[in-house]
Amino acid sequence: MANSDNTSGYYIIRQNDFVYNPRKSSDAPYGPISSYKYAEDGIVSPLYLCFHAKGEINPLYYEWYFRSSAWHRYIYMSGDSGARHDRVSIKDDTFFAMPINLPSEQEQSKIASFLQSLDERIAAQEKLVASLKKYKRGLLHDVLSEKIKITTETWTEHRIGEFLHSKSIKQLPTTDAPLMAFTATGGVCDKGERYDRGFLVKDASSKLYKRTDLNDFIYSSNNLDVGSIGLNLYGSAVISDVYEIFSIKDADPWFISEAIKQKPIMSRILKYRQGCLYGQYRIYAEDFLGVFVKIPSYEAQKKIGAVFSKIDGKITQEQILLDCLEKARTFFLQQLFI
Repeated sequence: MANSDNTSGYYIIRQNDFVYNPRKSSDAPYGPISSYKYAEDGIVSPLYLCFHAKGEINPLYYEWYFRSSAWHRYIYMSGDSGARHDRVSIKDDTFFAMPINLPSEQEQSKIASFLQSLDERIAAQEKLVASLKKYKRGLLHDVLSEKIKITTETWTEHRIGEFLHSKSIKQLPTTDAPLMAFTATGGVCDKGERYDRGFLVKDASSKLYKRTDLNDFIYSSNNLDVGSIGLNLYGSAVISDVYEIFSIKDADPWFISEAIKQKPIMSRILKYRQGCLYGQYRIYAEDFLGVFVKIPSYEAQKKIGAVFSKIDGKITQEQILLDCLEKARTFFLQQLFI
């Protein structure tokens, strides 16, 4: 759709017309082709290629065809090598000469209907997973702020340092040990697999690292509010010495980690910010460990943790189903348009 008042030369598009945006992206390596869904007419830039399905072609089948990768090879083989590498360069006549093997109209309708139903099922599953995660966040906040009581006992305040104990620096072993580096939003390891727990790579340098083990508490003392904080859920590894590493004793690791990350506690911690070079700040370990956090007994911590473990199990179960559905969609998009 146009964002400028100057719309001279723009194309008018109508419902079920198709628009080819030649700009490449990681999700659309040969540019996306989208169907215009609105009832009222629209306009698009002349930089886009506009067309519509006619004759025996089912528009919904066409839409799913262009969501597949079946047409990518033709664009790759027939496109021009232009000066810009961020856009596909292909002549209109060449694009419209693209050969497409069309099944019967009845078969087109069945394929389109099946894929549409699968897409709607995936959307519903995505909504369920998002709702479960939102429910967990809300319940966790209410439990840790004592708005909802899972236990009847009185919670008492303790310094963070009563439970967190600093770990020493060790040199990176000469073996092929995993190097862990937490990020604010999780990370991607060297094989492209996503880890919520951080960035896992292999490293053979002689730089000093800190040893970390399962359920250690890790945080960066620099720019803590935009940095990483949480538990090592991976296991034995080494981590850059820019991080503070603590073992947890006399408390449940999950509970203490979640309690510290709550906004009221983080606000107390951030009051100890001290400025340093390049616009960053530092929160020294002694200040961090001196902050008070309100918690119940160890037994109650475990009880609360068990409740959220069940919720996490449900989220994991539904996420696995979502992943399977998405893989099924990818499979059918590859197989139905050969």
